[in-house]
Amino acid sequence: MSCTVAVVDYGMGNLRSVAKAIEHVAPADRVLVTSSAADIAAADRVVVPGQGAMPDCMRELETRGLRQAVVQAAAAKPFLGICIGLQMLFEHAEEGDVAGLGILPGRVPRFSQDAMRTPDGGHLKVPHMGWNEVNQSPGTRQHPLWAGIADGARFYFVHSYYVEPKMPEVIAGSTNYGIPFTSAVARDNIFAVQFHPEKSACDGLSLLANFMRWKP
Repeated sequence: MSCTVAVVDYGMGNLRSVAKAIEHVAPADRVLVTSSAADIAAADRVVVPGQGAMPDCMRELETRGLRQAVVQAAAAKPFLGICIGLQMLFEHAEEGDVAGLGILPGRVPRFSQDAMRTPDGGHLKVPHMGWNEVNQSPGTRQHPLWAGIADGARFYFVHSYYVEPKMPEVIAGSTNYGIPFTSAVARDNIFAVQFHPEKSACDGLSLLANFMRWKP
């Protein structure tokens, strides 16, 4: 049976690439890029992508009347957050000293320049940009969204900030870039990632396909 997935358009993010990737893996389903709270409420599944600055993202969510629709979706239906769509789930972001949605306890700090070193002492650039490994947390390796994806698979990242959850049990994946950081979280009907599955070749498409089949 086909379903409708809403890709939330709040003016920030690589929406068309996300939508096209989902259409590719779920051709029988309806993919709706929308800035309508009613569409989000009516959808069977919700994806919140995002790129850019956290203060801008939170402001646009409010301005477009989408904040409550996103909060309600995260409470009630299969929900996938991508990049800023992960970060906004948390309580507070260092960028712009702005509050997030507060759905998950924790904060969103910036990579420290002092910590951005390779094992031999070389300097790592911020933003973290490019392919990197995602190590699945032992307790979540059987999560449906990791199905068919090897532990340590490489995904594509573009970010200067990362999430720091207060609850270790929500961590579904971690990545090392100067420091180890959380690159995926999972709780109940929520799965969210710092990397961009729509830019991550076969493993990224597998994750999106898994999301479209997921029945939390």
